[in-house]
Amino acid sequence: MNYKKYSYLVLLLIAVLTVASVYFVARLRFDYNFDNFFPKGDPDLEYYFTYRAKFGNDNDYLLIGLENNKGIFDRTFLTRVDSLTRFLQRQPHVENVLSPTTVKNPVIEQFGYFEIPYLHVSEPERYSQDSANIYNTRELIGTLFSEDARSVSLFVQTTDDLAKGPSDTLIAALYDKLAELQLTDHHIAGKALAQSVFIEKMKVELAIFMSASILLVVFFLWITFRTAWGVLVPLVVVLLSVLWGLGVMGLFNKPIDVMTVLLPTIMFVVGMSDVIHILTRYVTEVSQGTEKLRALKVTLREVGMATFLTSLTTAVGFLTLLTTAIVPIRNFGLYTAIAIALAYVLAFTVLPAILLLIKRPNPVRARRVDLNWPILLRRMLRFILRNPKAILGSSAAIVILSLVGISQIRVDTTLLEDLGDKDPIVLDFRYFEEHFSGVRPFEMHLVAAPGYSMYDKEVLQEIEKIEQYLYSSYGLNFISSPATVVKTLSRAQNGGLQDYFILPVSERELQQVTRRLQALRKRSELRAVVTTDQREGRLTGKMSDIGSARASILNDSLRTFIHRNINPDILQTRLTGSAMLLDKNNEYVTNNMMQGLLIAFLVIAVIVGLIYRSVPMVIISLIPNIIPLLMIGGIIGFMGINLNVSISIIFTIAFGIAVDDTIHFLSKLKLELMKGKSLPYAVKRTFISTGKAIIITSCILVGGFLTLVFSTFDATFYVGVFISITLLFAVIADLYLLPVLILLFYRRGKK
Repeated sequence: MNYKKYSYLVLLLIAVLTVASVYFVARLRFDYNFDNFFPKGDPDLEYYFTYRAKFGNDNDYLLIGLENNKGIFDRTFLTRVDSLTRFLQRQPHVENVLSPTTVKNPVIEQFGYFEIPYLHVSEPERYSQDSANIYNTRELIGTLFSEDARSVSLFVQTTDDLAKGPSDTLIAALYDKLAELQLTDHHIAGKALAQSVFIEKMKVELAIFMSASILLVVFFLWITFRTAWGVLVPLVVVLLSVLWGLGVMGLFNKPIDVMTVLLPTIMFVVGMSDVIHILTRYVTEVSQGTEKLRALKVTLREVGMATFLTSLTTAVGFLTLLTTAIVPIRNFGLYTAIAIALAYVLAFTVLPAILLLIKRPNPVRARRVDLNWPILLRRMLRFILRNPKAILGSSAAIVILSLVGISQIRVDTTLLEDLGDKDPIVLDFRYFEEHFSGVRPFEMHLVAAPGYSMYDKEVLQEIEKIEQYLYSSYGLNFISSPATVVKTLSRAQNGGLQDYFILPVSERELQQVTRRLQALRKRSELRAVVTTDQREGRLTGKMSDIGSARASILNDSLRTFIHRNINPDILQTRLTGSAMLLDKNNEYVTNNMMQGLLIAFLVIAVIVGLIYRSVPMVIISLIPNIIPLLMIGGIIGFMGINLNVSISIIFTIAFGIAVDDTIHFLSKLKLELMKGKSLPYAVKRTFISTGKAIIITSCILVGGFLTLVFSTFDATFYVGVFISITLLFAVIADLYLLPVLILLFYRRGKK
């Protein structure tokens, strides 16, 4: 049979498919869609979308904070702020700009309706009176003016679901104008900025991760094989698997987001595992003088099934992420699993074809490269056989200590959990929390009971009860609602005096306000709070980013207050909003993690059960892989790191990858036992034969995942750190604990 002919045909087919992959990769785009992180399938999500269609998105805005060391009542400073306001009002995709220089106090008198500016920018002599009026108006402090009178804030409402292109244009124009006006002490927060910055970060980090991974893999391959082909051949195979994986994403028009940006790096190091096991076994055969074709046949026969099973378990580890309700994580799990399957196909098509076509390695040189490993592995095995009790005792102590740490884990998340504490975006968000109302949105849907409208006195009184609770006990720093609208007009009807910022006392005054509101009902600022039929309303506010755990407690207390104090026959309420939906992700964290791990455990149990048909061996195989997971949980608990969606996926991914070494070890052990070897001798042969590949692949995996620590995203950083630590613990457990467990607890069945 002409194996070279078939090898050329295989490589030709691979080349055609690679060209197609390049075409689809060219279609890939980067994306960061905030809505994708809402829990899909949750009934609260559908409710929120309906609510948002009526009142607008609570997340499509920009906050611009401007600070002046001389104080805000400085003509030069205020003139520049006003110029910036006018500039933003003219920008495309800007719906509205709420600015300290344009905000006005409405006044209704006998002869008509007037709006008096709170700030008279061009009249410095009035600044003293303006200051008194402003700081006597509660709704302005913490929203447009800071309490220390050194900063002002602009609220820029953008069009719904602003895409990256328009966002970039708006942000670039804003920065240019800030520079032109010499407003250097500025702070910006909002979805448009975050979207733009996140995507740029992803592009840079993808290049960094891939470059670091390639250098790392080249280093380990050279240390292992000491030949040009031993470096280049694996690189070609793995780079093809990365390219094909990205090509599949391009085929289905899936963008690269904050999760799938990890796929190339993960595939580069994970895909190398099969290649290393094949090459290591092949070099061992060649070093013993075996002919090239024969060596390849022996290699594929001995490692073929093991690599298939390890690819299966790794893919299953990623596929378990489909149990989560977060779309980016589901896509990450699905497409990484597909890429792993493609990497397996390439490892058993491209790699054998190349090995058949290139010159056979020099047996003497191959033997020299392979010479030191058996010596090292025999020393390790002697240590294991002499200290089984110490190994078991240490393992038990680690488990107990880890359980203590796990008991201290806290489930929590914040709006910008993916960014580090020193990130400029996070620092700007903190600026708004320290000087203004904060950045965390609060949304409550208000529905008047049958027979009532939002502007009925009884309904307004119920809303005001909720407002008072939200200010005093919940922590809101700013509130807008139908009640605040009515109180604003009540003040307007009384000469704009702040003492009248209250609900109308008499029925006649309320009727005057409601008639005025009826005439203004189609104005955008009113439609954002009350529907045109006046049956539904919106209570919105801002507060500090307190985290999902604290927010959950506050929401429960709020619901209790409403149940006890608000008459449902007058007003019905429901919490909603983007912040609440992101908080709900925490409800899925533990359940999704446990579901994923149980699925992974079941798959491993089935695989080992089919190989050995032994329940004790199934238990033995799981123990060395569960202990590293417990250790990671303990470390997370002791370090006080909050468990969130991004960190929860680490456990299932790490387990799916870490168990590969166990399967390689047990598969080789099965082959040795089938040859009639005794259990101790079979363990010895297995340890020496597979130990080299296990150590090398683990080093590459650990090093590859450690490249992720260069990320500015906390989620990516923790994925890199904790998966690396898990894999390190797992390889130690496989090399030291697994042989002890097999020798002590596995009993061969009778033939």
